[in-house]
Amino acid sequence: MKKRNVDHTMKKIISGLVIASFAAALLTACNGQGSTGQSTPSVTPVLPDPPAEIREQAVPQHAAPFTGMPLHEKAEQRPAMVMLNNHPSARPQSGISYADVLYESLAEGEITRIAAVYQSTDYGGPIGPVRSIRPYYIDLSKIYDALIIHAGGSPDAYQRLARQKPPYLDEITNAGGSFWRESFRKAPHNLYTDLTRIRTGADKLGHREDYAAPQAVPAFLHDELDKPGDPSSGVTVTFLLDSYKVAYKYDAQRKVYDRFVNDEPHEDLSNHEQLAATNVVILAARHIVLDNEGRRDIRLIGSGQGIVLQRGKHDTVSWKRKDASDRFHLTRDGVEVGLYPGKTHYLIVPDAPSLDAHVEVAREATAAP
Repeated sequence: MKKRNVDHTMKKIISGLVIASFAAALLTACNGQGSTGQSTPSVTPVLPDPPAEIREQAVPQHAAPFTGMPLHEKAEQRPAMVMLNNHPSARPQSGISYADVLYESLAEGEITRIAAVYQSTDYGGPIGPVRSIRPYYIDLSKIYDALIIHAGGSPDAYQRLARQKPPYLDEITNAGGSFWRESFRKAPHNLYTDLTRIRTGADKLGHREDYAAPQAVPAFLHDELDKPGDPSSGVTVTFLLDSYKVAYKYDAQRKVYDRFVNDEPHEDLSNHEQLAATNVVILAARHIVLDNEGRRDIRLIGSGQGIVLQRGKHDTVSWKRKDASDRFHLTRDGVEVGLYPGKTHYLIVPDAPSLDAHVEVAREATAAP
């Protein structure tokens, strides 16, 4: 609402200046000849500068740290990484499209889980359904200095929480008041939270509220840069079984990849918009099954192979991450591959039998808009 008011005020100021300028020019033309027949020097009207508030609002002065998108105010709140249920009974999720970054990986069996990182949004609606944490997501949260938001966890994840003591809000053990259940879905697919409850809960637990930028914040590419790469209109990813497939299809007009699950648009229940990403990053990593339930650990520190899709092109890359607080460094022929400003979706697939066994790139080019 504030931006609309500012834009309206700016239009009024500009309209007033144009009218004043026209009036001054007309007056000069009418009085251009004096009684002696000599022309009177014309006067160029001096247009006043817009008020300081208008100038500051007109051009964004900041950028969101995880998307590179322009912001009028610096995003200083601590990120929240929310574990989202991705079971068919939990889709479509609420608030998922407002996340700056998404990570998707296997949780147990063939079911995937999504970690949604929120930092630059002022979205105030419900986020969920919320589900349990896995150990590798605890490490991913350190990339962003993020609060971890979850409901329960695997035994190995709880051991890591107890040992490492990261900031977390767990519906089961320490922050039940930060969550609620909806009646239109059945448990365990009906647990929700929102960013206001997350901030309040974090404050009660004594967690730091401001964002401390880690070393991991990437430098984003210039939006108009045309990177090299092989033409591609999208990608299909199979995590484990053919019964669950994720696809991204490139929209050249909007310069984003629209997300599909089993050939259906993956939408946000809160706004009915299809999920989309500017950058799609697929990483192959070692998966280790921990128990009879099919729970896993995924080795995301070290190195591996991957694929990056951007602007209707794809690159085969190598990824490297030296420790838990480090981001994923993506390189092609030894040169780091940057990200364009916008949302990024990471999909983490098993490295066995190979990356290509889980990924099918559509290699035809997308027609230019």
